[in-house]
Amino acid sequence: QVQLVESGGGLVQAGGSLRLSCAASGRTFSSYTMAWFRQAPGKEREFVGRISWSGISTYLARSVKGRFTISRDNAKNTVYLQMNSLKPEDTAVYYCAADPDDSGWTDWGQGTQVTVSS
Repeated sequence: QVQLVESGGGLVQAGGSLRLSCAASGRTFSSYTMAWFRQAPGKEREFVGRISWSGISTYLARSVKGRFTISRDNAKNTVYLQMNSLKPEDTAVYYCAADPDDSGWTDWGQGTQVTVSS
């Protein structure tokens, strides 16, 4: 099991940027596929993007592609979500998740709130 702690959320105006961080515990972080999800009030949790253990392969949801970038620094046990050109509809609690062994997103952080004002 890996412990995940998100940070970097906040209030930003539309068109602005934020960078979220997810710090992980555990010596085997570098072998995990990592992902970001988000959940807006009254809506189901939505997949945002994922990154392979090496960082070479990334995939972003259509709703954020071209605006968000996912990256990781295995030396720092941290995964990032760079969010640019933010829109009010990006307002949500953002969660990072880990898939240690290709069996699914088994470990989750507590989330960080992102609010985009119009």
